[in-house]
Amino acid sequence: MVTQVVVIGAGVYGAAVAAGLTRRGARVTVVDAGAPAGGTSGATFSWTNSCGKQPRAYHELSVASMAAHRRLAAETPRGDWYHEGGNLEWADGDDARAKLRAKVEGVLAYGYEARWLDRAEVLRLEPEMAPAELPPDGIAYFPREGWVDPAGLVGHLLATALSGGAEVVRDDAVTGLEVDGAEVRAVRLASGHRLPAAAVVNCAGPQAGRVADLAGLALPMRNTRGVLVYTSPTAVAVSRVVHAPHVHLRPDGHGRLLLHSPEIDDAAQPAADGGYQVPRPAVDRVVEAGTRLYPGLRDVTVREVRVGERPIPGDGLPVLGRAGRLPNFHFAVSHSGATLSVYAGDLVAAEVLGEDRDAELAPYRFDRFDRFGRSDPSDRSDGYAG
Repeated sequence: MVTQVVVIGAGVYGAAVAAGLTRRGARVTVVDAGAPAGGTSGATFSWTNSCGKQPRAYHELSVASMAAHRRLAAETPRGDWYHEGGNLEWADGDDARAKLRAKVEGVLAYGYEARWLDRAEVLRLEPEMAPAELPPDGIAYFPREGWVDPAGLVGHLLATALSGGAEVVRDDAVTGLEVDGAEVRAVRLASGHRLPAAAVVNCAGPQAGRVADLAGLALPMRNTRGVLVYTSPTAVAVSRVVHAPHVHLRPDGHGRLLLHSPEIDDAAQPAADGGYQVPRPAVDRVVEAGTRLYPGLRDVTVREVRVGERPIPGDGLPVLGRAGRLPNFHFAVSHSGATLSVYAGDLVAAEVLGEDRDAELAPYRFDRFDRFGRSDPSDRSDGYAG
């Protein structure tokens, strides 16, 4: 059995994989260029759902992942990172409404819980909404959806891994992988440390393509940015995830709210310090849309604006499990990481240690991209800092 595993990335996937590995007796080192949950996992809307995901296998993976969140939260005292309050969604315009109807019909055909509500029913769920902002009917409600606090989830999973003997190395970027034949032998860090490895798991999120390149594997990624607006505590009661036409919002704990609108994602521009900057008018636009929907937000202040980079593999589907050409190198990379990580990360951990998880992981293997082999992947390095 593989015993020494290096997990690259300390976000939701890296933490879930590490927890699954240590529960099975592996020795694990988790490495990250920054702090745990400090990358995409710290800047995500973290909506748990399987709302309109295609194909059917991806939908079922997401449903199983939602169930895994419920089990983990139920089994964990003070497991307060998971919130299943449901999701409300409606649309403006004939085309958008037709797409929403098709989505609801599709998930109902799969046996997923969804129903249509009218304005009065929604106001019973969210009484502080402005009635005039709601259509009279045609509001979709998905009662088993919700959100997670990613920092709380990562903290719990890493604590589980640490209690099983794992080590976490933070603020130390991976700069190289030593590859000998068809195996990765070691991971090299910016500090100069060399970590021998019987297996490596790439959980590097938006940087997963760069890490794959170190192993001589070409993983196409089409990452996108998302602008998230975090408010100060407010007396306005928002109880669930809401997808309105011009603003998405959800609770963020302790009276705070998280707001997002895809209409301003393109406003994020690279800043001189290596991060991103978002013009204030773009932020104000999101807050104003939220205030129209919840008038009680008129005096809310913006506590923080974060820009997250969403890791999206080239075909939009997750990349999970071993690489056929390099079988001790594994992937756990996807969009919807907040939904999938607990379940899919544990599947990957099981496969790393020799369990057969092909039935679940076969549709998501890296090999579907592996058309362009590299001639010499040995001892590759670059300036990967993610």
